[in-house]
Amino acid sequence: MSGPLAGVRVLDLTTVLLGPYCTRLLADLGAEVVKVEPPGGDPTRRLGPARSEGMGGVHLNVNRGKRSVVCDLKRPEEREALLRLAADCDVFVHNVRPAAIERLGLGYADVAAAAPGIVYCAAVGFGAGGPRAGRPAYDDLVQAATGLADLDAGPDGAPRYVPSVIADKTTGLMAAVGILGALVRRGATGRGCEVEVPMYESMASFLMAEHLYGHAFEPPLAPVGYTRATSPQRRPFATRDGHIALMPYTDAQWAAFFRAAGRPELAGDARFRDLGARTANIDALYATAAELVAERTTGAWLALLEEADVPVSRVASLADLLEEEHAAAVGLFEEEEHPTEGRVRTVRGPIRFPGLPEHRPRPAERLGQSSAELLGRADPPRPEPVPGAEDRPGAPD
Repeated sequence: MSGPLAGVRVLDLTTVLLGPYCTRLLADLGAEVVKVEPPGGDPTRRLGPARSEGMGGVHLNVNRGKRSVVCDLKRPEEREALLRLAADCDVFVHNVRPAAIERLGLGYADVAAAAPGIVYCAAVGFGAGGPRAGRPAYDDLVQAATGLADLDAGPDGAPRYVPSVIADKTTGLMAAVGILGALVRRGATGRGCEVEVPMYESMASFLMAEHLYGHAFEPPLAPVGYTRATSPQRRPFATRDGHIALMPYTDAQWAAFFRAAGRPELAGDARFRDLGARTANIDALYATAAELVAERTTGAWLALLEEADVPVSRVASLADLLEEEHAAAVGLFEEEEHPTEGRVRTVRGPIRFPGLPEHRPRPAERLGQSSAELLGRADPPRPEPVPGAEDRPGAPD
């Protein structure tokens, strides 16, 4: 075993993307993650193309590094087996609604009684104490409820969802951070604790770090919304033959850009001479930049601005990313032979620990593959509905 979380054992009752993304992060850091699935398996197994039943592309990516066991939590003997397994774990994480997890007999008090010192993480839709507590939550709903869909409104003003399950993944990141914090506390005190990570609050906190803006003061000094980010002129700029992303930020970078564009005098323009002036005149700044960028080709701008050390990039598609030079050089995407699925591609975790042995997560398992070893049962029980399965936040419609 290797990685900074080597020796940490995680019992993972999460499904779909929010929780599995969280526990994949922990697995990538070296934790042993035991993924507990209902008899029919995590729905994520059926997302995307597959070579065999229950082994879709999304599952292969987000559930790598994990052992799979099957428990029908409707059966008392299955629940007891799960609690015995929990007694040998450091972390218990789920994304079941509060009332449903209590009905299953797997609330914090239940699990802590079987596993004193456990770090118990509940990823929920809305935090306890608010009027939405206990209600279902999904990525699209949270994007809408926290203002993200409105923030990403199209040219016609209609709200739009960001084309990524960003609320799920943001909450998964927050849950991983919460778990790591609780593990550090346990290391210092010897005591476990309960960790609540709500989707709504996670996404709102993530967005409002910069967008609280003038409302950081009372009374407010300006409307909500970071003006540079919300400028209608903020977009990849059209060149003569494509588009580039241009992001000068400092005074020196903007001066270098204006020199490269053949308009050095613009660095002294009162509207653009420092960060405060540029922020106040952001629409004019970006409109001016767009006019200048349109005069040259993408290749010409890349050469000029890379030489001038001005942040710039061509605009890639997702397909381009798979073959991009830097991604290839750092091994971001790897091909490997899966024990049952043949040749597969995986995206590596971005965190590196120079000087430590590299941790290589195990490939995603087939449903119930580790049940015999970890639960003493060779075959999954026959499929039955799991009470509260529909109560998990972070699932698709």
